[in-house]
Amino acid sequence: MGEHQRTPIPALQDTPHPGGVASHLWALGRALRPRQWAKNLLVFLPFAFTVHERWTPAAPAEAGLLLGRTAAAFALFCLLSSAVYLVNDVVDAPRDRLHPRKRLRPVASGALPAGVAVTVALLLGGIGLAGSFALGTGFGVVAALYLASTSAYTFLLKRVALLDVMTLSVGYILRAVAGAVALGAPISPWLYVVTGLGALLLGLGKRRAELALAHQRPHPAHAQRETLKEYTLPLLDQLVALVASATLIAYTLYTFTAPNLPANHAMMLTIPFFLFGLFRYLYLVYVRNVGEAPEDELLTDKPLLATVGLWLMAALGVLTLLR
Repeated sequence: MGEHQRTPIPALQDTPHPGGVASHLWALGRALRPRQWAKNLLVFLPFAFTVHERWTPAAPAEAGLLLGRTAAAFALFCLLSSAVYLVNDVVDAPRDRLHPRKRLRPVASGALPAGVAVTVALLLGGIGLAGSFALGTGFGVVAALYLASTSAYTFLLKRVALLDVMTLSVGYILRAVAGAVALGAPISPWLYVVTGLGALLLGLGKRRAELALAHQRPHPAHAQRETLKEYTLPLLDQLVALVASATLIAYTLYTFTAPNLPANHAMMLTIPFFLFGLFRYLYLVYVRNVGEAPEDELLTDKPLLATVGLWLMAALGVLTLLR
């Protein structure tokens, strides 16, 4: 009997759950994971970092049009990401039932039938993809790549150590790319590098928290997520340290090398906010062990929320007032 002996995973089936149409609608609303739509706010980054170049007293309507296109891009990615979450919940339902928190997800708990989840996912995915191509061919291609990468993750790559977290970071990069494509705006490659490294850091922190908390649960870690049998805490600690350092270096270089930033290097004034936000996230992962749902921390941790807000205000202030 080896260390990584497979724990039987319950077969996927719709667990009987009381309630009618209203309860199913409520469960569907939760399964869409609206809290995780915060990730899609990345599509606004290109707008925030380029609007100062187009918002002029002579042509304020152009900036308004760009804001509308970015809002449409955000809404479309919310549809696409919710479709992905529904499919992912159906695929993961057997393992989710072994997790103390994930077992409460609508599909895993039986509150939402798997057939309904798949049907709604196909509907949302179709509408989102069609709307994306209507917004622009380039944007549609990026949306299709997002669906392709997330599908590869759901059905295959989530079972391959290291590729699982790297694939997740691709989804974040594509959100930033989509925002730029929707505007037709050239963005410094540094933005994509920082976005990808930041997303990779979130993914590694999530895996570390999952592994660290696994010993408190009745089922082995790999029964809840297959790749956890390939990770160790020392390895994840080294990877987190490496990626955190690379993220800070990349952002620092971005602040004084990106061609569309002020020539006086005033963007470097935002580095302290970025650094504190990075430190705060690591504190949450290592001290409070709350990295299992990093997207929730951004929405609930007040110091982290305040830091993001201050960083954004500082960046916009530099771009508009200190050029």
